[in-house]
Amino acid sequence: MSVVNGLLRVSKLIRPSTSLTRCLLPVTSYPSSISTNFTQGKTKQEATSRSSIVVTQLCGKMSRNHTLTSRYFPASQIHPAWTLTQRTLTTKVAEEGYHSIIRDQEKAVGTSDKHEFQAETRMLLDIVARSLYSDKEVFVRELVSNASDALEKFRFLIQTSTDGANGEFAEADRSLEIHIGTNKQDRQLTIQDTGIGMTREELVANLGTIARSGSKHFIEQLKESGRGTQENVQNIIGQFGVGFYSAFMVADRVDVYTRSSRAGSPGLKWSSDGSGTFEIQEAENVAIGTKIVIHLKADCREFSDEDRIREVIRRYSNFVGSPIFLNGKQANQIQPIWLMEPKQVTAEQHNEFYRFVGNTFDTPRFTLHYKTDVPLSIRALLYFPEGKPGLFEMSRDADSGVALYTRKVLIQSKTENLLPKWLRFLKGVVDSEDIPLNLSRELLQNSALIRKLRTALTNRTLRFLHDRSQKEPESYDKFYKDYGLFLKEGIVTSQEQQEKEEIAKLLRFETSKEPNRTVSLPEYCQRQAEGQKDIYYLAAPNRTLAEASPYYESLKKRGIEVLFCYEAYDELVLMQLGMYLGKNLVSVEKEMRRSDAATDGADADGLIEGSLLKAQIDELLPWLKQRLTGKVSNVKTTGKLDTHPCVVTVEEMAAARHFIKTQSHNISEENRYALLQPQFEINPKHPIIKKLHKLTTSDPELAELLAKQLFSNAMVGAGLVDDPRMLLTSMNDLLQKVLDKH
Repeated sequence: MSVVNGLLRVSKLIRPSTSLTRCLLPVTSYPSSISTNFTQGKTKQEATSRSSIVVTQLCGKMSRNHTLTSRYFPASQIHPAWTLTQRTLTTKVAEEGYHSIIRDQEKAVGTSDKHEFQAETRMLLDIVARSLYSDKEVFVRELVSNASDALEKFRFLIQTSTDGANGEFAEADRSLEIHIGTNKQDRQLTIQDTGIGMTREELVANLGTIARSGSKHFIEQLKESGRGTQENVQNIIGQFGVGFYSAFMVADRVDVYTRSSRAGSPGLKWSSDGSGTFEIQEAENVAIGTKIVIHLKADCREFSDEDRIREVIRRYSNFVGSPIFLNGKQANQIQPIWLMEPKQVTAEQHNEFYRFVGNTFDTPRFTLHYKTDVPLSIRALLYFPEGKPGLFEMSRDADSGVALYTRKVLIQSKTENLLPKWLRFLKGVVDSEDIPLNLSRELLQNSALIRKLRTALTNRTLRFLHDRSQKEPESYDKFYKDYGLFLKEGIVTSQEQQEKEEIAKLLRFETSKEPNRTVSLPEYCQRQAEGQKDIYYLAAPNRTLAEASPYYESLKKRGIEVLFCYEAYDELVLMQLGMYLGKNLVSVEKEMRRSDAATDGADADGLIEGSLLKAQIDELLPWLKQRLTGKVSNVKTTGKLDTHPCVVTVEEMAAARHFIKTQSHNISEENRYALLQPQFEINPKHPIIKKLHKLTTSDPELAELLAKQLFSNAMVGAGLVDDPRMLLTSMNDLLQKVLDKH
């Protein structure tokens, strides 16, 4: 006989046979003993009633109508054994791994006491329901957090009770769980816990007064009694007393069924539509704990959808300490491993958790897992991605990948200001009990504490990376190749010199002494020549051009090591850094500009060996300045060059080059030179310069073309020309003039 046919027969017959019970029970996977226990020794009417319940349970998947149960099996006839067993039964066919305690069995009895919220309370209730929270979905987080607190309170009381005191609690050994049920047809959402429950007085105090936190009051009582320590109350979440009322954002009416864990406590029902009044009356068949039934508004029916609620749980409450069952299936199966001891977490657990928080499929490159209570309570688990950053991650508009939790409840999935922008590539979780939150637990307050937390996390991350660079240099070098740009961004954007120098420890550069090997700034400083007070660097696209640079000649001759910066932004980074370990970072161009032209190779008369005579120099310098009027601020000789005829120097070469690349196209050439103030330095012993001096008298026109071309070449060599193709015309004019003589 099919289940449907069986149901039809039951609907026609007042007393269905007990054989039908025996036939149908095995289908539900319930123990066969249940059938015997329910019928043996009972009257025919009692057995028939039990059969009605079984059929209704089986057919509950097709209909949630419990009329049959109430018609054929009055609550007064329920045997205690059946009541106990019924807690494991549900209104759907049993499935593998299915577990739910939610049943529509509560029934209000007696007269109800009607209460009114005070005028101020009604106004505050309206604010909570309409304005306090930015997203309606957070009401699920708030109610789940309340349920979790109820479980933690009961767990604490049981654990701290004296021997034998457990008798004052009913069903003290029950499982502590949170169950959520959705009903799209009736637009209902049910959230039930097996926690501490409430007495009538507690119900009035906790749900009749807004902004009175039952959890906070509970903790205060424990502390007053000397039992409340940081360790044993750390899992209790609530602190403001407004979370429950967030349900009215989505509800037309809210019904609360509760029964205190204290032995002999009656079941109670609290009900309100949020308009200013609430009713309390006793109720039958109420399980220990609290059950909240939310009758959803028409425009909020999405929260009666199982997938929608699962998404919200996964986002906000996935790591609540107690199991959460959604329509009979456990919804929070990933552990909050950031609260575990780092040595106890396996690589497999890290990989799984990283994929969860990072919404990715790769594995972490590095894992930073630590906890500290000084200067703040911090539990952090940060992952460094294995893959290279994409274009979106490179953008400063990209969101942070670190989620902020407080006692395992999500506050913000992408938290601004928790870490500096340059660490936006990190994925993971930060959990701190010291984080100051606003009333809705959505926004951070107390900027001083947030800055302290940010500084602590940043410094710990920097120490971790420095440690990796020492212990795993090859792995760190690969990381630096992929993510070094973020570190450089940190130096440019940081406002604290100490932080800049901490980041600078992690930078890597090739140097003039060792090709194909990078060194850190600490390593460079350790092997500096005695008496060297500065750190020198040179920007060039590659090593070949760096070694051939006219600005490097003098330092090369003196045997001074120079950092080679191959990336266009490297010199800007070092310019922003400015100093490291008390040593100035100086570009080779600036070193040349500030040095005296007669420092190297000058004799007592101020002449450079093998160069033009002083009188010839005195003739050539003003001639060059006149021919280059509007382009140069000064013309002078230099003893720092050997194989090059001339160079151009400006006060801040890195800033000048950046300006040329980003802004020079907006201004005229005349204004460009006025801003740059280039200084033209010639090598008086170079053959071209000597020949130029002769041409000033023998062929002034050719000399002028040559002087302008030398200046243009020097500007190109300095990287101060936006488009070198502009020089082709003058170069062709010079070539034509030279060839006219042949």
